[in-house]
Amino acid sequence: MKTADCDILIVPGLGGSDEDHWQARWAGRLATAQVVAQDDWHAPTPEAWCGRIAEAVAAATRPAILIAHSLGVVACVEAAPRFAPGIVRGVLFVACPDVEEAPGLPEAVRAFAPVPRDPLPFPSLLVASRTDPYCTYGRADDFAHAWGALIVDAGESGHINAASGHGPWPEGLMRLAGFMKGL
Repeated sequence: MKTADCDILIVPGLGGSDEDHWQARWAGRLATAQVVAQDDWHAPTPEAWCGRIAEAVAAATRPAILIAHSLGVVACVEAAPRFAPGIVRGVLFVACPDVEEAPGLPEAVRAFAPVPRDPLPFPSLLVASRTDPYCTYGRADDFAHAWGALIVDAGESGHINAASGHGPWPEGLMRLAGFMKGL
């Protein structure tokens, strides 16, 4: 599948993705991409965030590809049962937070627990770091296994955001292209 043949829905995490974040850069670079906007990026609620994601998927006019980062990953997994069958063709998950066990997360983020463990009805790929402060690699592997997602070991990459040095993140774009080629 090519990017021109689908609607790419970019789903940021807590705080949204500022202009230096790879998601914001990809949104500006991929012609068919749009960011799934939330009413409040700093005080998320599962119902509001999942509802917005489900609305964006329902509004897609072509097959949808989701690209989710951090809390956006958990929100996408929670929203998945609301998607009409066959619309979402694949999802690239990056840096899933462990909203159940990671220390220091805000209470609003903890409201997304427990992380669903049901298999997803579409192909998915989870890119996980061995040094993500919000999720151990072992937990990320457990989530991926439960969802039926492939997991990619990103090495010691922090939370795979601008703060960890992943501004444009060309390796991620290459990973997306390879994933989409297989769809």
